Amino acid sequence: MTHSEIEITAGLVRGLLRDQHPDLAGRPVRLGARGWDNQLWRLGDDLAVRLPWATASADELLRKEHAWLPVLAPGLPLPVPVPQRLGEPSARFPRPWIVTTWVPGTPADRAPVARGAEAADALAAFLTALHRPAPEGAPVGRNRGGPPAEHTAWFAEQLASAAGLGLVPDPDAVREVWEDAAAAPGWAGPPLWLHGDLHPANVLTADGTLHGVVDFGDLCAGDPACDLAAAWILLPDGAVDRFHAAYRPAPDAATLRRARGWAVLRALACVLIGDAGVHGRPGGKATWGPPARAALRRLIETRH
Repeated sequence: MTHSEIEITAGLVRGLLRDQHPDLAGRPVRLGARGWDNQLWRLGDDLAVRLPWATASADELLRKEHAWLPVLAPGLPLPVPVPQRLGEPSARFPRPWIVTTWVPGTPADRAPVARGAEAADALAAFLTALHRPAPEGAPVGRNRGGPPAEHTAWFAEQLASAAGLGLVPDPDAVREVWEDAAAAPGWAGPPLWLHGDLHPANVLTADGTLHGVVDFGDLCAGDPACDLAAAWILLPDGAVDRFHAAYRPAPDAATLRRARGWAVLRALACVLIGDAGVHGRPGGKATWGPPARAALRRLIETRH
């Protein structure tokens, strides 16, 4: 079941609630957002319903969030959407869905960070709190949390596509950043909890700084460099060093090199997704392009 095979409407959401969570069915329902994997429907002022619509993998990701995020959320210093209810597949909608708390704010791809120092401190505090050793049985990431070098073939494909479309001004410089990251020593510590998908559409801002983090579908255990890459794509010029200074424990040189590689991977993906004429993927938005291009510029300028 994909976005082209079922129409999600306010009436469908109300019907699902009446069937499985009738105590919530009387709340006002209105569309919140259509994302990459899920649609988000506001449920009153403080809740939201997330329903998978565009990818088959979204089902297991929602169940993972429902299982793990309530355990992690109390220790995090920024608001996150905490699952409250689980909806099971039914004749009305043949996929799982969840009810979560609503996190106010505007996605950073539409309202970029303006107060770099405050945002660097907020991102560092959030990741310091999240990056704790994960327990046995913690989820394994979808191509997240391992060594960047595992993704060299994918990097080459993405770079070739972006460069061929004129979206990368200096492909050789981008390749230099990647090769340095791929050659860096690997993570020697225990697998840590990771968000796994920190890009501007998954971070909310208010008053020019970070105000919340959403979409934990790629929550997994692994190398923190995967998340530390977020500083390059979320923060404005001049704020990355402050982030590195505030994050604890202080990352070593190898981790920072791997983080730059992850930043290149994420920026290339967002550049391509942001160009609606390239893939036209559901959830892809033109607003993903500018922060990704800015990240590539910053990574190239600081490669020596």
